[in-house]
Amino acid sequence: RLYYTDAYGTTFTATVTGRADDGRRIYLDRTAFYPTSGGQPFDTGRLGGAAVLDVIDEGERIAHLLDAPVAGDRLDGAVDWARRFDHMQQHTGQHLLSAVIAERFGYRTISVHFGRESATLDLDAPTFPAAQVVEAETRANAAIVENRPVTVTFEAAAGAAGLRQASDREGTLRILTIEGLDRSACGGTHVRATGEIGPILIRKVERVKQQVRVEFLCGARALRCARAEAGLLATIAAPYSAAPEDLPALLAAQRAELKAGVTARRELEQALADYRARELHASITPDPRGRRAAVVREAAGPVERLRPLALAYAALPGGVFIGAVGAPPALLLAVAADTGLDAARMLKPALDAAGGRGGGNARMAQGTVGTDASLDALVEALATTLSS
Repeated sequence: RLYYTDAYGTTFTATVTGRADDGRRIYLDRTAFYPTSGGQPFDTGRLGGAAVLDVIDEGERIAHLLDAPVAGDRLDGAVDWARRFDHMQQHTGQHLLSAVIAERFGYRTISVHFGRESATLDLDAPTFPAAQVVEAETRANAAIVENRPVTVTFEAAAGAAGLRQASDREGTLRILTIEGLDRSACGGTHVRATGEIGPILIRKVERVKQQVRVEFLCGARALRCARAEAGLLATIAAPYSAAPEDLPALLAAQRAELKAGVTARRELEQALADYRARELHASITPDPRGRRAAVVREAAGPVERLRPLALAYAALPGGVFIGAVGAPPALLLAVAADTGLDAARMLKPALDAAGGRGGGNARMAQGTVGTDASLDALVEALATTLSS
C-alpha cells in the first residue's frame, strides 16, 4: 500500500498476483490506489491502459475494478492526481477541524463522510451554536495559515500516547500528526502541511438524531462554493441596483410589503365575496321552507376559490350554496344554520353514488369526482335532496 508512506506518489509499476471477473478485477503486489475506507472515497485513474472504476479493500489484498480486461504480468498504474489531492485536502481538513472543535468545545467527532461535493463530520454534541461555528472555522483557518507540518508515523498501539481518540486496534498503528494540534490513528491520504489544505468553510450545521452534523469544504471546493454564492448574491441584488450587503434589509422590507399586500387582498376578496353573496341571495326566491339554494359553476378549479363566497352566502338567512368546478371536477356545499341541514350528511350519500370522495362538517363539506358527467350527477342529486 504505497499510499501509506507516500500520498504524493501517483505512478507505479506492479506485478499482477491475481485476476477475476474475466480480467476486470485485478490484484497487485503493490499499489498506489487508495480503496474506499474510513469515510474516504477510492482513487481513480488508469491501470494497464484501462480505467479504474473502483478500488476495494478486501483485507489482505486490494481489488482494482477496471472498465476492460488487461493483459500482462507487469502493469503500469497512474492515479488521478486532481481527485487524490482533493481527497487529501478534505481528509486533512477534517482532522484539523475535528481537533479544533474538540480542543475548544470538547465535542467528539463520531463519524465522518467525504462526498463528491462536500464532506461532513458528526459531533457528539447537543448543539453547535453559530458563535462556536465561527470560532472553530476561524481557528482552523488560522492553523492553516501557520502551515503546521503534517506527518505520518507507525507506532505500536500499546505505546501510542496522546491520541485525540483512543484506538481499539492492536499491533502497529498509522498515526497522523498535525504539529501542536492533533494525533489520530488514520489510514487515509493527507497533505504534508496545513497550508496545503487551503481555506476551510463550514457550510451547514444540522441536527441528525442525537448528534450534530457539520458540512464543510476545503481548498478548491471552498473557493468554488464561495464564488458560486457570491455570484448568486450578485444576481439577486442586480435587479434592485443594490449591493449584496444591502439585501437583508431590502428583503425584509419587501416581506413586510408583501405581507401587507396579502392582507389587503384577502380583505378585498372577502368584501367582494360578501357583495356577491348578498346580490346572489337577493336574486333567488326562497322555497316554502325559506331556503335559498344557489348553484355556482366555474370551468376550472380549485374548488377552494369558491370558499369565501360559500361562507358569505351560508351566513345569510336560508342560504344553501352549491359550488361546482371542473379541471379537476369538485364540489363544495355550504348551508346556513337556520336551514336545519347538515352539509356533510347531505353530501356523503350523493358523493358515494357518484363514485367520489370527500368530507366536512355540518356547515360546509366538499368532495371530488372523476368526471364532469359525475359532477353533473352530483349537483342534480343535491338539488333533488333539497326539493324533497
